[in-house]
Amino acid sequence: MALCCAISNEVPEHPVVSPASGHVFERRLIEKYINENGTDPLTGDKLQTDMLIDIKTSPLVKPRPPSATSIPAILKALQDEWDAVMLHSFTLRQQLQTARQELSHALYQHDAACRVIARLTKEVTAAREALATLKPQAGITAAPGSYAPPAPQPVYAAEAGPEAAQQPIEEAGMSDEVIQKLQDKATLLTAERKKRGKTVPEGLATSEDIRGFRQLASHTGVHSASVPGILALDVCLRDTSRIITGGNDKTAVVFNKDTEQVMAILKGHTKKVTSVIYHPEEELVITASPDSSIRVWGVANAQCGQMIRAHEAPVTGISLHATGDYLLSCSTDMHWAFSDIRTGRVLTKVCDKTGASVPALTCAQFHPDGLIFATGTDDSVIKIWDLKERANVANFQGHQGPISSISFSENGYYLATAAEDSVVKLWDLRKLKNFKSLQLGDNYQSGGQSTNPISRETAGRVLWNVTWKVVDKTDLVKALCFDQSGTYLAVAGSDVRVYLCKQWNELAVFNDHTATATGVRFGNNANFIASASMDRSLKFFGVA
Repeated sequence: MALCCAISNEVPEHPVVSPASGHVFERRLIEKYINENGTDPLTGDKLQTDMLIDIKTSPLVKPRPPSATSIPAILKALQDEWDAVMLHSFTLRQQLQTARQELSHALYQHDAACRVIARLTKEVTAAREALATLKPQAGITAAPGSYAPPAPQPVYAAEAGPEAAQQPIEEAGMSDEVIQKLQDKATLLTAERKKRGKTVPEGLATSEDIRGFRQLASHTGVHSASVPGILALDVCLRDTSRIITGGNDKTAVVFNKDTEQVMAILKGHTKKVTSVIYHPEEELVITASPDSSIRVWGVANAQCGQMIRAHEAPVTGISLHATGDYLLSCSTDMHWAFSDIRTGRVLTKVCDKTGASVPALTCAQFHPDGLIFATGTDDSVIKIWDLKERANVANFQGHQGPISSISFSENGYYLATAAEDSVVKLWDLRKLKNFKSLQLGDNYQSGGQSTNPISRETAGRVLWNVTWKVVDKTDLVKALCFDQSGTYLAVAGSDVRVYLCKQWNELAVFNDHTATATGVRFGNNANFIASASMDRSLKFFGVA
């Protein structure tokens, strides 16, 4: 039998007993009565709230009132609920429509702002280029780690008009002071190299370490995805965590391997960036492009501090002298040039006219001592030059196809070259001969007619009609690099390979890129390898 409250005559939710009358009350009602009167409502005896006794009962479901138990009452309750749900749904739809309109308006404002920013950025870039062309160029200080212009050097005359601004800088000539500076640096480097050659550098990665290298990181967001492909790569020798890459998107990007952050994006070239150099002692990078210009950038402010116009055709290769002040460049205009990166002046510019025809130059590289350098040509010849005399002192022949890459070993004796024949040739500079050839392509026949016929459907093949050599373009070598100790040689092409010098054994092959690898460099003591590819990725290999 259910208990009923003596006041409300309903089943109490929290029943209590009054010790004065013994009746059951709803706690809420009896407490209000006691607070007002201080007595029991039935007997009138004195009563306080702390005298009430709780009754423990099972929770009961309140019965519906009689008015809600009939069918018409139930239908009315359902109709009321339905109406409430419909009104709530209508309110939600109105709020959703309002939110959509506000979001659309915000997105439109954001898009408009982005367009304005892009237009202003383009105008600012164009204005800076025009200013750099028409006003006297500012040089670069030699203070390590800094990038500030010294006294202006007149490079282009504003009165001559835009056509004259595109003309190469007039040669300034190599003074006795410059030649003496080159000689002093070469003497110092030769002595240091002989001293280093007697011992293995402490901490140098061993052959077993190289064999155990695995991919540590891959970054595909360094360059724009709209024009995919990284074409050039270099590592800062002072801090090998800093990488510079040049891409098809007309920009060069400075990337930090340790923080995995982009430090600077260098925009200014009007065509793709095909060659990059990170200054070994200062926060400067140098880039070259088929737009015939060479630019010197400050990493801190991501601005072009100097533009060198030494050529009238696409620049195909650049190399920084060991002094850090002079730059070697070559071009399809058949000239190589020696320029001062501080002033932007061309000190000398030479074209080899000894042969019946003058070939275009495809790449260039300084010897570690800086007094000689090598250039590659599109007629398969590697030419060795004396910088002081500006004379061609030796020629290496044996490749088939344009020379694609040149690299001097730090020991000063070896020169590695590659061409569009899938062969890496090693030359001894003391004996002026080829002592080793590394065959990379499986589809290359060393001589005579190909014994394995190749169908027309096989893509990427080139037939050398004169020598009947068959080459798979995917095997072409794009970049060569010795490590700083001269112990290892890295080759980039269809994959990335590492060889042990002197024995010339293949230590590792990395097939992680999905397209042709275009650049490769060693880290400090060869503890990691950085490579770039046409698949837009910058990858790092090392001990996991």
